[in-house]
Amino acid sequence: MRDDVATLRQGVDTLLSETGVQQCEAVGRYLRNIAFNNVFASNLQRAVQTAEIILRNNACCSGTEMVLEPLLRERGFGIAEGRPKEDLKTMANASGQSCRDYTPPGGETLNQVRLRFKKFLKVLFKQMLEEHGLSRPDAGASEDGESANGTAAAASDVALGGSADDGLQGVPVHALVVSHGAYIRVAIKHLVEDLECSLPAGVKMSQMFSPCPNTGISRFILTLSQSESGSVLSAARCIFTNRKDHLENLTAAE
Repeated sequence: MRDDVATLRQGVDTLLSETGVQQCEAVGRYLRNIAFNNVFASNLQRAVQTAEIILRNNACCSGTEMVLEPLLRERGFGIAEGRPKEDLKTMANASGQSCRDYTPPGGETLNQVRLRFKKFLKVLFKQMLEEHGLSRPDAGASEDGESANGTAAAASDVALGGSADDGLQGVPVHALVVSHGAYIRVAIKHLVEDLECSLPAGVKMSQMFSPCPNTGISRFILTLSQSESGSVLSAARCIFTNRKDHLENLTAAE
């Protein structure tokens, strides 16, 4: 699940805007009946706020502890941090690259972000297995930003107008994962391109990799199995990405 983001302050540690708080309250109400077994959030303040608001609205997660995970921090944009987005576009154009692919001086490359996400998956899988074990040879976990032996919820829409519990039937463990827009796009690309995650029927790749709206939700079911070397991902399935049904009655995001 994505936190609130306004101008180009991705790596800067800022609080949610007033609009961001309203969006978080809305997504909290949308997810209020989803039982999260584990909660992971970037340790940037706006992500922590997002997770706290979701938990405060939740009817099933009393006492659930949040893990603050630096591996989920937003991509760093170097000298472009805190400057107007138009400045980033100008720098990207001058280099002959798109904004999405361009790395400003001092910034974090897309591959560096992908490596952080891969490390986070190892942390997630290890904790899911240690806390919840495997109820059968292959156990599923959902990642909302969700995981299959652990469900994680990432705020990131392929399926519009669905139910908040889409895809969760039969999933034993559900984890909420709160991160940031640029990071989530890289994470989804890794799940789809590198881990060959199966996609919802009729979904185009451009939809999968479209920008995540503030408090957008993505759900992936990750199936883990145990090997001599530890937990292994044996299957991955996307239920939806970038869902924003909960924002329909709010004013447009900043």
